[in-house]
Amino acid sequence: MKNYISVNDIYSLPLLIEEAKKLKKNPFEHKSLGENKTIGLLFFNPSLRTRLSTQKAAKNLGMDIVVMNFNNEGWALEFEDGSVMNATTSEHIKEGAAVISQYCDIIAIRAFASLTDKEKDEAELILNSFKKYASVPIVNMESATGHPLQALTDAITISEHKTTDKPKVVLSWAPHPKALPQAVANSFVEMMIKSEADFVITHPEGYELDTAITQGATIEYNQEKAFENADFIYAKNWSSYVDYGKVLSQDEKWTISEAKMQLTNNAKFMHCLPIRRNVVVNDEVLDHENSIVIQQANNRTYAAQVILKQLLEGLS
Repeated sequence: MKNYISVNDIYSLPLLIEEAKKLKKNPFEHKSLGENKTIGLLFFNPSLRTRLSTQKAAKNLGMDIVVMNFNNEGWALEFEDGSVMNATTSEHIKEGAAVISQYCDIIAIRAFASLTDKEKDEAELILNSFKKYASVPIVNMESATGHPLQALTDAITISEHKTTDKPKVVLSWAPHPKALPQAVANSFVEMMIKSEADFVITHPEGYELDTAITQGATIEYNQEKAFENADFIYAKNWSSYVDYGKVLSQDEKWTISEAKMQLTNNAKFMHCLPIRRNVVVNDEVLDHENSIVIQQANNRTYAAQVILKQLLEGLS
C-alpha cells in the first residue's frame, strides 16, 4: 500500500480486517516499526475521533506525531497551478507539500466538502494536490467525497459482531438540521460492496448518492421495508447529491426509533458519531444494549493503526 486515499487502496479486505483485530489484541507488538518516524496530521476541518484515534494508532506504533490546524496555524495555501498569488494565499502547495514531506514520513489530511461546488469537491483539490506534490505516503482522514478510515472501522466492527457469514446491512438516511457531506456514506457503500453482505441503502427520494458509487447496491425508498430482518442498521445523514448540498427534507418519520428496530433481526445499531440524539436516532435505540457506537468508535484506533502499519512496512 503506497497511500490510503480511498477504500479502493485496500488489496485484501478480509486480510486487513484480521490484521486489525490482531493489532487490537496486542497494540504494542509493532512499536519498533515507527521508531524515528514522524506522522504529520494536517487538519483543514475539526475532528475528535479521527484526530485522537489516529494519534493513538501512531503512538502504538512508536511514531512521533505532529499536529497542525491549517485554518488558524498555517499560511493560506494556493492549490491552483499557474495562479497569480496577489490575493489571500501566501504559499503554494508545490512548496508546502515538498517541505512537509521533509519533516514527516507520512502525511494524513482532513479536508471536508464545501457542498457548494460539486465539480470542485469531486476534484478533491487538497487531497490530490498533496498526493501529487508530496514525496511521502498520504492518508485520507476524511475528504470531500470519502472517509475510508471510518469505512474500514465499520467493516472491522461488523466482522466482530456478525452472527452469520452474510449479514443484512442497511445504511439508512436520517434527518439532520444542517447539510452534511456524502463522504461517510460514500465510503461505507464502497466498503459494503467489497464485503460479504446483503447490503441495502434506504433514503427518501432525492437523496440518491452518486450512482457511480452505488452501482450494485440495492436501494429501497421504504425505510420500514428495508429494515425487515436486518442484522445491522447504520444511520447517517447526507445532503442531496443531485441538488448538490441542499437539505430537501428533515422528515422526522426517518428518525431511527425503537419501533423500527423491532422490524429487524435484533439488529445492532451503528453510527460514526457525533450524533444528534432524538433527531437522527431516539434515546431508547442509542442507549440500548444493541447500540455498538462506542465499540465502533474504539475501532477507529485499530483501523488507523493497521493502515499506518502497512504504510510503514512499505517505507522499510
